[in-house]
Amino acid sequence: MMIYCVYLMTNKKYGILYVGLTNNLLRRVIEHKQKKIKGFTQKYNITKLVWFEQTADIRVAIKKEKQIKKWLRIYKENVIAEKNPEWNDLFYEIGGNDEMLKADFKLYS
Repeated sequence: MMIYCVYLMTNKKYGILYVGLTNNLLRRVIEHKQKKIKGFTQKYNITKLVWFEQTADIRVAIKKEKQIKKWLRIYKENVIAEKNPEWNDLFYEIGGNDEMLKADFKLYS
């Protein structure tokens, strides 16, 4: 069964926010941290996972991502604060480790 994750990342506490959707959260966060994803997250150094929600239904995940993108910033901050009041990087909590952050590391899904 495929699991989909809607997630929020930032560059620092109360910093710039990025909303994303993936079917492999660990892989995607590693890509952000290694700056392999060109564009917004690379430009603003968005490397810190601060919130995520999982579902087995892609339609639910897409709907949630679209909803969050429309939210005012205060609502995004509140959803983060509910589960992660210190805005800690959740990378290690989802199974990440320092070895995965090396440039030559490959995580196969």
